[in-house]
Amino acid sequence: MTRQFAATRASGEVYALGEGPVWDPVRQRLLWVDINAGAVHEGRLDPETGTITATAAHTFGAAGTAAGNTVGNTVGAVAVSADGQLVVAEREVLTRVDAAGRRTELARVLPPGAPSRLNDGAVDPAGRFLIGSMALDDREGQEVLARLDGTDCVLLDEDLTLSNGLAWSPEGDRLYSIDSTPHVVWERDYDPATGRTGPRRELFRLTGGMPDGMCADAEGNLWIAFFGGGRVECRDPGGRLLAVVEVGAPNVTCPAFAGPDLDVLVITTSTNDVDVAEHPGSGHLFTARVGVRGLATPYWAPPR
Repeated sequence: MTRQFAATRASGEVYALGEGPVWDPVRQRLLWVDINAGAVHEGRLDPETGTITATAAHTFGAAGTAAGNTVGNTVGAVAVSADGQLVVAEREVLTRVDAAGRRTELARVLPPGAPSRLNDGAVDPAGRFLIGSMALDDREGQEVLARLDGTDCVLLDEDLTLSNGLAWSPEGDRLYSIDSTPHVVWERDYDPATGRTGPRRELFRLTGGMPDGMCADAEGNLWIAFFGGGRVECRDPGGRLLAVVEVGAPNVTCPAFAGPDLDVLVITTSTNDVDVAEHPGSGHLFTARVGVRGLATPYWAPPR
């Protein structure tokens, strides 16, 4: 039987395109991004009530032009190191923010002015940062999934359209990734020691909204947000539906387990193309208790 849950609105703030929640256990803080605002946010999670209080924000400047049009910068994803440094996926580049707030460019992933932007990212079991891109026009099959090795980017995929959620099996030996436009969840063998991957294979396809962000729980099941679907689904690696979390916003973007016991599911949402009067929860953070614990998010290992 499929388990049913309802998420609760956890914050008062509204984010145009909230995404990528990350739990930082050393500092007991939650990180997330607002892609459209080019911002990384920090907050405190109350594990008893599930409420989230925003405490700080870091904004990133203009990016120039893309596809001939002036555009603002975006921030697709953030990850944190054990000593508090951040890696931030700006529109085209990865930026290091050290503990003192100093910013340096680590690596360029996309060419200047590309009609694309960096999107979802995550840290592998050995501390490497993976990041994908998405098209900003109607091109298909030209986007990338890249892994940051030191300051070099190694391309894992070059034929995606909207690279999205990333997760690993509890043993770290399988990488799961989403290409949202064809609604596909991919799987491949993964060697945490080297970052070497096996051939990509289709795991399953999804319907009822566009699959977006993803995380894994300690049992190895996948929790997948549905943009346009108003929910998070839990599926086993065979694709069997195990649980549904209904969210009070149609555009659900990403789940992540957070809190001292990793037993609070944090969910980001977006106001993009939504009538907020009709869907007042849009753009808020939500939380839910779903009876399982998440996998601990590895800390990013910065290059020396």
